[in-house]
Amino acid sequence: MLALERALLRGFLSAAESLEWKQGEVAASESGSLLQLMFDGKYEAIFSNSAIQNVFSASSVTEENIDTYLEKQILAYLDCSAEIDNVERQRLMFLLGVGSLQLFVQSNWTGPPVQLKLQDFLPPALLQKFHEPKMLHATILKMLVLDGESVYTLTSHPILLLLARVILVNSRHKLTSLQTLPWWTLRCINIHQQLLEERSPELFTLAQTCIKQVTEAEALFTGGESWHLAVQFHLESAYTFLFYYEYKKAKHCFSMAKDITKLQINLTGALGKRTRFQEKYVAQLILDVQRTDEFLLPHSELSPAPTPLESLTINYDLNDDTVLNEIKLADADQYQVPDLCAEELAVILGICIDFQKNNPIHKLTEEELLAFTSCLLSQPKFWAIQTSALLLRTKLEKGSTRRMERAMKQTQALADQFENANTSVSERMKIFYCCQVPPHWAIQRQLANLLFELGCTSSALQIFEELEMWEDAVICYERAGQHGKAEEILRRELEKKETPSLYCLLGDVLKDHQYYDKAWELSRHRSARAQRSKGLLHLRNREFRECVECFERSVQINPMQLGVWFSLGCAYIALEGYEGAAKAFQRCVTLEPDNAEAWNNLSTAYIRLKQKIKAFRTLQEALKCNYEHWQIWENYLLTSTDVGEFSEAIKAYHRLMDLREKYKDTQVLAILVRAVVDGLADRAGEVSSGLKGKLQELFGRVTSRVTNDGAIWRLYAQLYGNGENDSGEDIEKSLQYLTKAHKCEIQSSDWEKDVSSFKEVVKGAIEIAHVAIKCSKNKSNHQEALQILSSARLNLRGLSSKAKQLFIDVTSNEVHSEIADEVTAMDNMIAELQELSNQLRDQC
Repeated sequence: MLALERALLRGFLSAAESLEWKQGEVAASESGSLLQLMFDGKYEAIFSNSAIQNVFSASSVTEENIDTYLEKQILAYLDCSAEIDNVERQRLMFLLGVGSLQLFVQSNWTGPPVQLKLQDFLPPALLQKFHEPKMLHATILKMLVLDGESVYTLTSHPILLLLARVILVNSRHKLTSLQTLPWWTLRCINIHQQLLEERSPELFTLAQTCIKQVTEAEALFTGGESWHLAVQFHLESAYTFLFYYEYKKAKHCFSMAKDITKLQINLTGALGKRTRFQEKYVAQLILDVQRTDEFLLPHSELSPAPTPLESLTINYDLNDDTVLNEIKLADADQYQVPDLCAEELAVILGICIDFQKNNPIHKLTEEELLAFTSCLLSQPKFWAIQTSALLLRTKLEKGSTRRMERAMKQTQALADQFENANTSVSERMKIFYCCQVPPHWAIQRQLANLLFELGCTSSALQIFEELEMWEDAVICYERAGQHGKAEEILRRELEKKETPSLYCLLGDVLKDHQYYDKAWELSRHRSARAQRSKGLLHLRNREFRECVECFERSVQINPMQLGVWFSLGCAYIALEGYEGAAKAFQRCVTLEPDNAEAWNNLSTAYIRLKQKIKAFRTLQEALKCNYEHWQIWENYLLTSTDVGEFSEAIKAYHRLMDLREKYKDTQVLAILVRAVVDGLADRAGEVSSGLKGKLQELFGRVTSRVTNDGAIWRLYAQLYGNGENDSGEDIEKSLQYLTKAHKCEIQSSDWEKDVSSFKEVVKGAIEIAHVAIKCSKNKSNHQEALQILSSARLNLRGLSSKAKQLFIDVTSNEVHSEIADEVTAMDNMIAELQELSNQLRDQC
């Protein structure tokens, strides 16, 4: 049976398996006929099977919910059997669960639409209390709500997912004979999650359990031919982890899948032409895919056969008068992509999606992703891969004027393919779970968003209203300035049926708390969205205490709300509740490790809590995520200086000057100079004097940009010893920088009128004179030495005469006593300089 279970996971039987299956006893059994229907893609026919109909044809139905009725009937069917019959019954229920899930996927993802009706297999007595189909639909949807997150209202045939969930999740303890059950449970979880508004912690916990169980089921992956399934499992696990912010685990799974296929996938440059009129070949970014081991035969019969090209979504050409449809390479043979099988293409797509999630939105990232999509679309073989690659390409191309038209046509074609009945479902299901194809309403939503961006507001609104995506419709009206229309449409829908989500949207439009309260009561205190929106309104009104209460309630219902944790942290910082802020931002970075803003804010909380080493480490993480954010670099500079990481502080200052041309922080520079000059120990206990060269390099860069700050020039002179070194070069540089500092000081306004400022300038001038004397003694050229002394003497003479003009007592005709000492010192220094100059002249 394990071989058949493996075949069911793949979705088809190989020729050898088919022959073996026909000769085996399973084929003749009831479960055998169901299995054959599934391999043929006839999922609807499963519900016409007499054995399945008998399960649900209860003689009497008490007043109970549909989910409890389904679960009771299935468990009763599994329990009332002899030992011999038990395995067959387990198989039947397992196949019913898998068939329901596959039919649900057909109904909402792959198409064509499903015609199944509830009365075809459920007893009328169970359905009679629902007077309208809409009421029944809403009841089933409510049963699929988890962690206070609502389900998309127009989900088609939700009973199928409910049935799959009852069997594959709730009754899995009874299906002990099925070895692939945890894998199908994982698939059911992933499909269910895509219907919910936010990530569900309950589903993620269950998904982790399933992944662990499948990993431990060694029998599944034994044998040389099992690598196809191993690749598929690693890809499905990777997408699960990626969705729940577990980026490292996701990357590990993608790497495992890539290693099994023995593919080398690298972005590289190749000479090529991109436009029709280009004469020379220039470097173009392409994806180079090579196999490292030809021993692995990718086209074994256990890999799905390619779908005929006419059954795939059409890939529109660019048809531009300038840009070529694809890059024309100078040496196309050198970068020829090998003929890839389904699993290999899925691995390339997976690495592409992982690359997209782990890189910032940037023009370069877009070009790199387009190289991936070009490679995938060069081998159109499978519906799921083709659809995923085309969807990604349209998202990337919508911002380009030359490619926007194709993006529009392509999205329309992707939206229309759902109704197309020409392609068989089994063809569309090939490799489906390894590709994360979005549901068909998400594609239509992408089309509506594209129309709105192009200015086709009414067309976009029409799609949003047909899809009952009221939030998007409201955003459309709000952006168009039609606030009254947004309110009108929500009130109209509320008259039909009151739901928590509609009340939340009305609260968003009118910015009124009463509607969130109404949604909260209506959901029986289970709507995370109601408290989330109410909290955001409080935050906008700067009512931080109330805002914290709402956010805390929201994350209690659903702890996987990244945005809410972030806003909660910000509110705590505003209230100076730094422990709460640290906890909130810690949850943020746990959920999304590459959230630079959260890391930065977490460091702020740690700084306020006096945990500076933790702050330093969190800022390092923030910079890994965002290397371009100058505020993070500034925080890193200050924290590095504070904790004694002087080398990192110098690096941070350089980066800040890359990002902000005239950046300056004199206090930090003063600390760094003191650390180097006094030989202070850094955080590791090493003497900082060794950083002198690096710090001099930094000052050289700073002073080339900020030329008018005397304090910085004075620090630069201090770094060279302020003329107190024995090195002639250092003394000369000190003199040069002190002179520049003095010039900056006398250029500032009002220094002459204030006595204390004047005294500071005089002090600086006398210091220059002392250094000038030392410098002149090191000069072998008497003329140069004379020039240095004359310059210092003239500078002092100018200051002395200015002091005698500005600070003279009119009655006594003498200099004010508070500056008399400085004037005397200047006059003495002028006399000394004059004497030295005379001695030098005599020697000439």
